[in-house]
Amino acid sequence: MTTVPAAIAKPPRRRSTLNRQRSIAGFLFVLPAVLFTLAMFIFPLLMTAWMSLHDWPLLGQATFLGIQNYVEMARDKQFWASLWFTTQYTLLVTPAIFILAFALALLVNTALRGIGVFRTIYFIPVVIGLGASSLLWVWLLNDRVGIINGLLLDLGLIERPIIWFVDKNLALGVIIVSVVWKTVGFSMILLLAGMQAIPDELYQAAMVDGANYRQRLTHIMMPLLRSTFALALVLSVIGSYLSFDQFYIMTRGGPQNQTITAVYWIFNNSFTYYKMGYGAALSIILLIILGALSILQLRILRDDVTY
Repeated sequence: MTTVPAAIAKPPRRRSTLNRQRSIAGFLFVLPAVLFTLAMFIFPLLMTAWMSLHDWPLLGQATFLGIQNYVEMARDKQFWASLWFTTQYTLLVTPAIFILAFALALLVNTALRGIGVFRTIYFIPVVIGLGASSLLWVWLLNDRVGIINGLLLDLGLIERPIIWFVDKNLALGVIIVSVVWKTVGFSMILLLAGMQAIPDELYQAAMVDGANYRQRLTHIMMPLLRSTFALALVLSVIGSYLSFDQFYIMTRGGPQNQTITAVYWIFNNSFTYYKMGYGAALSIILLIILGALSILQLRILRDDVTY
């Protein structure tokens, strides 16, 4: 019978101590992130869910209602109208941002001298706050002193200044233009990073096989960018569904409450009507919708490419 040496049969205590120290060190490294997530996401989420089950006034004692806020939400025509309007806005602004961002990323994905200047120019609007950019567009579109109306009058394209925010479709159109201008640079950078992560050897091999630019684009670049596309689209859809600042500043929900988004309606209920419990219930439903949409997009655009 063969005898197993003690050194092999039982791991040295020193190795066990070293592994324990590494585990403790790893835990300490991730502890700040865990605490931050608990304080800034998990606890507020649980608190919001608890508030949604109450009549929670801004001041005074909360009253437990159970699911009554959710029952009221099912009968809230303005909430469903605002959710439908938000969906329409998302379906319009997301493709506009994505297509333009992809085109810009293709333009700046070169090694030409000075191309970094153009990348910076396209990205500059991203660093402007959404509130500041909305105020900027309100001034540009002003019917008395706005530059856009003045330019259209000088070119003879209109006979009198346009009041941009008195019509729902016109107001939605100019808000989409302003949001695309503000956010397209961010999506461009995401797509550009994905493009530059693709090895040049793949393009060179395709060129040797006789593939033209369109074929390299559709058969190499786009399949390998599926995960980047998913990230850009998920962020864009989430940002669109959470739209509030631009509508609050530029339209105030008008005309006739036709441009009230889902978050705008949550804001009104929570801080205008002081129905914070009901606002919390609306927030939970919106969170569930966003989670479902994000999972759906990630499943559709999941990266099955192996190389």
